[in-house]
Amino acid sequence: MLHSVRNDCPTAGASALNIDISVTGQPWRWRRPPDASLGMDELVDELLLARGIEREDLARHREPRIRDFLPDPSCFKDMDKGAARLADALQRGESIAVFGDYDVDGATSAALLVILLRRLGGEPIIYIPDRLMEGYGPSGKALVELKARGASLAICVDCGAQAFDALEEARHAGLDVIVVDHHQCASILPVAFALINPNRLDENADGAAHGHLAAVGMAFLLGVALLRELRSRGFFEALAEPAILDLLDLVALGTVADVARLRTLNRAFVAQGLKVMAARRNIGLSALAEAARLVKPASCRDLGFALGPRINAGGRVGKSDLGVRLLTSNDPEEARTIASELDRLNEERRAIEMLVCEQAEAQASEQAGSPVITVMSSGWHQGVIGIVAGRLKERFGRPAIVIAETEDGTGKGSGRSLSGVDLGAAVLAAKDSGLLIAGGGHAMAAGLTLPKGGLEAFRNFISERLASDVEKARGDRALLLDALIAPGGVAASLCDALDSAGPYGAGWPNPRVAAGPVRLLKTGIVGDSHVRGLGCGDDGKTFKWIAFRSAAGPLGQALLSSAADQRWWLAGTIKRDEWNGGNAAEMHLEDAAFA
Repeated sequence: MLHSVRNDCPTAGASALNIDISVTGQPWRWRRPPDASLGMDELVDELLLARGIEREDLARHREPRIRDFLPDPSCFKDMDKGAARLADALQRGESIAVFGDYDVDGATSAALLVILLRRLGGEPIIYIPDRLMEGYGPSGKALVELKARGASLAICVDCGAQAFDALEEARHAGLDVIVVDHHQCASILPVAFALINPNRLDENADGAAHGHLAAVGMAFLLGVALLRELRSRGFFEALAEPAILDLLDLVALGTVADVARLRTLNRAFVAQGLKVMAARRNIGLSALAEAARLVKPASCRDLGFALGPRINAGGRVGKSDLGVRLLTSNDPEEARTIASELDRLNEERRAIEMLVCEQAEAQASEQAGSPVITVMSSGWHQGVIGIVAGRLKERFGRPAIVIAETEDGTGKGSGRSLSGVDLGAAVLAAKDSGLLIAGGGHAMAAGLTLPKGGLEAFRNFISERLASDVEKARGDRALLLDALIAPGGVAASLCDALDSAGPYGAGWPNPRVAAGPVRLLKTGIVGDSHVRGLGCGDDGKTFKWIAFRSAAGPLGQALLSSAADQRWWLAGTIKRDEWNGGNAAEMHLEDAAFA
């Protein structure tokens, strides 16, 4: 059951349970002060309100549907122009090329457009650059090659916003290029037939409001605009109009894997996309789920931690086009073969990642006073530096940039940031200042190319530019709680209520609750580093808890050394304990404090 809680300070961020310093050294705060006598039926609304939804807008957020959040695609600059050019190409029978990126967002964006164009009678050329040999984004050589192969129109997805030279070469070669991207743009845009990007600096307010969309979301909107344009031309008098909503499984996967904020339209994309994915219409996704040993319908977490990494593995340590080939396959046997290869490559990627992470952490530990961790070494695999940057960010609580030095002394880097610290804008500013050969990205992630001998100058620039933002972000650090529950309230029914306000992910955090007061029973280490036990309330009701990878840290040590009569508040997320087919619940601990 939920406790009745009344706070002295009726504002967001109020102290929770009077805990200013927990065992991990942080204060506890209410994300939104809980109402008195809160019932389970009202919990969903409370969670929505705590995530910034206005009370009068609760209805459409309780069950996010596409039609309630989908904007008119025409609100984006160049959308109608791009859709019309694409419609012309289809009606004239022109050869169309889809140029994608090698990550999950790029693969799903390309796959979505390829499948849609096939359903409209086209047979597009697919081009995915090799990460190591070609690097990120379109090159002039690749675009000119597509023109030589017969393409008169190319669509660059999840790339192109900074491809000035490449798009100029394409224009001279007579190749029309539509760019569908979401990365931050400079004040001057590259030459393209159409450049569709909500993060254009000249984008209007309605379009810019969707700057959090992943590239696959923008590709979906281009698909919507294309179908509308073809419909107005009478194209579907002789051909059944394809159901673009069938492609929402791809949109969901790309959105989650790119860590796009799950708000408004993105949340609807993922909520509805998971339903489409459960039907397993996409042969490649079905084969991938089988390779990942997912026996139940995929969850949002599965997209980010099971399916996404396997798609990524092709671009990181294997063949860059494997992901798109899988997602567009119509042959179950071919799909199983590719999925098996991606599963193998993912294991190889994990081994490489562990080695690079160990070396990068050793360097990062020497930068204790720096606002931004910036590490570099030769021999690091470029395919894993983004993942390692994310690991460093989580461990040290600061933005992290990991750079792999190449044979000529230049460096390929990837960075991950904290909420409230715009890394993409800072990298773009470093490029404009002449400190980088190339660079860009978005608020939470960025990529860059460093000139030979340029590490210290770049490190100083990025740290100085972001120092105040990082200090504020770290100063605001607190464990945010959504509810207080009695020990007996850790149950499957609570999981159902919490799930109703999902899906959860970036920008839409998983509900975190506090339970207690409890005494700790049967506390011990399981596996190499997990601490597990029971929490027992004053009424004798108990629940299971586990603190993952905590045995050597302050949380695990405090739990393991607890006195028998010590009473605790425990904080974390409530998850189903489905071991051996059960339907109980347990708490995944993130923190604890004396009661």
